[in-house]
Amino acid sequence: MKLSNLHPAKGSRKNRRRVGRGPGSGMGKTAGRGTKGQKSISGYSRKIGFEGGQMPLHRRVPKRGFTNIFRKEYTVINLDRLEKVNKNKIMVKDLKEAGFIKKESESIKILGRGEISSAKTIHAHKFSESAKKKIEKAGGKAVLIGS
Repeated sequence: MKLSNLHPAKGSRKNRRRVGRGPGSGMGKTAGRGTKGQKSISGYSRKIGFEGGQMPLHRRVPKRGFTNIFRKEYTVINLDRLEKVNKNKIMVKDLKEAGFIKKESESIKILGRGEISSAKTIHAHKFSESAKKKIEKAGGKAVLIGS
């Protein structure tokens, strides 16, 4: 095999259709667009979802519910996962190092699933009531960040 012998597979390459190039081409004059109508004019572009004047699907389907634009998203971490961190004072950077969160800028909420055996001081943005009770029962502290 040589570089000079290489060629594309048969039927994989096609010449593009050159429209509007005279009557002999079979694609002259109106260039395959028909005679009249919106789509025959140059510069025509149909909007996405346009259905020929019929009410588009995205407007026919009923809209339901409400989206609160001020909603605060929290990354939740349970106590049974925090038990695996071998530190007495758990900060946000420790949670990132342990792989519980991706960025230190994430808001964290501690939930009360599982038990905590040793006294740990945990810093987070929010705590559930059950998590707070379990941390304090083990002799630790639940410290709120940003308050």
